[in-house]
Amino acid sequence: MLFGGVRPFVRGDVDGFFGLALDNLVQLLLIDALCRSPYVLGFSDELVRGTILPGAAISLVVGNLFYSRQALKLAEAEGRDDVCALPYGINTVSLFAHVFLVMLPAKMAAEAAGVDDPSRVAWQAGLLACLGSGLIELGGAFVADKLRRITPRAALLSTLAGIALGFISLGFLFRTFAHPIVGLATLAIVLLTYFGRVKFKGGLPGGFVAVAVGTALAWAIGLAPDGEAPTGSVGLMLPVPVIGDVFAALSRPGMLAAYFAVIIPMGLFNVVGSLQNIESAEAAGDRYEVVPSLAVNGAGSIVAALFGSCFPTTIYIGHPGWKAMGARAGYSVANAVFVTLVCLSGTLAWITWAVPVDAGMAIVLWIGLVITAQAFQATPKEHAPAVVIGLLPGVAAWGAMMAKSGLRAAGMGNPDQPFNEALIEAFPADTWIDGAFALEQGFIFTAMILATVTVLIIERKFTVAGLWLVAAAALASTGLMHGYRWTIGDTVLDVFAPWRHPERLGWALGYLAMAAVLFLAPTVTEPDDAAHGP
Repeated sequence: MLFGGVRPFVRGDVDGFFGLALDNLVQLLLIDALCRSPYVLGFSDELVRGTILPGAAISLVVGNLFYSRQALKLAEAEGRDDVCALPYGINTVSLFAHVFLVMLPAKMAAEAAGVDDPSRVAWQAGLLACLGSGLIELGGAFVADKLRRITPRAALLSTLAGIALGFISLGFLFRTFAHPIVGLATLAIVLLTYFGRVKFKGGLPGGFVAVAVGTALAWAIGLAPDGEAPTGSVGLMLPVPVIGDVFAALSRPGMLAAYFAVIIPMGLFNVVGSLQNIESAEAAGDRYEVVPSLAVNGAGSIVAALFGSCFPTTIYIGHPGWKAMGARAGYSVANAVFVTLVCLSGTLAWITWAVPVDAGMAIVLWIGLVITAQAFQATPKEHAPAVVIGLLPGVAAWGAMMAKSGLRAAGMGNPDQPFNEALIEAFPADTWIDGAFALEQGFIFTAMILATVTVLIIERKFTVAGLWLVAAAALASTGLMHGYRWTIGDTVLDVFAPWRHPERLGWALGYLAMAAVLFLAPTVTEPDDAAHGP
């Protein structure tokens, strides 16, 4: 069957399908594991498998079908048979950001406030974050080029890398060495395939081999199966709109303000990242229109939120790789069918029972490594210091989260031993834990601004750098950066805290002091390249 003279499914689509479907399956496994884990969100099976996963399926179908048709139309218009559809799926970085930076804090805050159903509050916070991200992506489709021009690539990629390094790579590295037989064996396969640039005989995708070997080893050493076999899990689970819960999240006092510092930057990242992936496709020979491509990407995230999923979608990196593999338009449709069957039939319960997260964690670790490496590889060499500075806030935020997890494990963070100011004095002085708690709040803004300022200083655009620091002072003065308050078991963003606690204006004043230095720099300094080298 032809579409305007173009074959919609070719042999290469089989290979492309295995790669993309496995990638999406890993995301679904992560969603299921993190959402249901009693140590993370503790959502019920009904909420995860009856609402969140069907909502995710709808969002993936929207994009996969659009990008497949888009590829067929481009092939027909240009008379080519080598056009590859844009790869699309759940955004890995947003997945972790929404779980650990939005839903988990919302759950903890609700528990501390004595809310009857903290899991529902956490889920509604995730819906709000997903909806906000989608709206930003949709609106960003029309201004994406301007956004990219005012923010250096080093700032965008390093901020992303900080999240990847802390919240993705390090956590899964710990898990790798906690279960080394499975973790290290699958890591070897992933590194061999993706960094060694080899392929397995017979055309088996490296990711498939890693998961298959990891699953076999997990069963052999007793990591799998995970508990008793599911009962009564298979059956049709149709997606249902959850507009009431979305409005409940929007109307909940303080919820939007509490997670504004996560929603806005993550939405911007998705816009710019997707734009870069469209450019990558163009470099590979497939020129897609920017506005509709980005708009549908945003629409997918909005649909996800309206149907119960907390996880935005995105145009994936790697179009040239899928194209080189021989994939065209059919692999995208096949992926949509696969995800729909898995999510709506309840069979993911059996997959998660039989295939532990450990079997696929090397792939996720690889994703974190690639994102971090890209921050250095895709930016000018002279901007490397800016990349390092942009990495630090994300790693620091992860460290602060780990410190608080350790305190809760030690029996603190409950009504009998709540978190409070005395906690700071309990830490050794040289840990400066109060600085870590402050840096954790709005760290995405902090990373972007510090990396941008560093790039501008490297390029000797001192006045423009000063203006960015004035913007940082404004954010700090409103509490969107660094302002935090104590809850029973956490430290959370406290908007407008500096106006209630004038001593917390120190961060804003610090940024203004930095700005003053840079505004004065053109008159009190002169170039000194000879002293510092290239």
